[in-house]
Amino acid sequence: MKMTPQEIFEYKQKWKPRCFDVQVHSDKEREAIKWCKNFCEKEEWNLLTWSDVYEHTFLFEQAIHAQAFGREFGL
Repeated sequence: MKMTPQEIFEYKQKWKPRCFDVQVHSDKEREAIKWCKNFCEKEEWNLLTWSDVYEHTFLFEQAIHAQAFGREFGL
């Protein structure tokens, strides 16, 4: 079932308080987003840009996605 943008937003709000986060250097942003689009559904990840100097934070609903992503892109 395809979610509407509003449903995706509401779904993310439910899991964000208990999410799994991975910090990524800002130079890797494009490749990291591409990875998320290939391996996760839209509602399973979120990007916080400029969470620190030269750093973005990717949030994941599932630990397994965060771990795999972290091995590829984590600081």
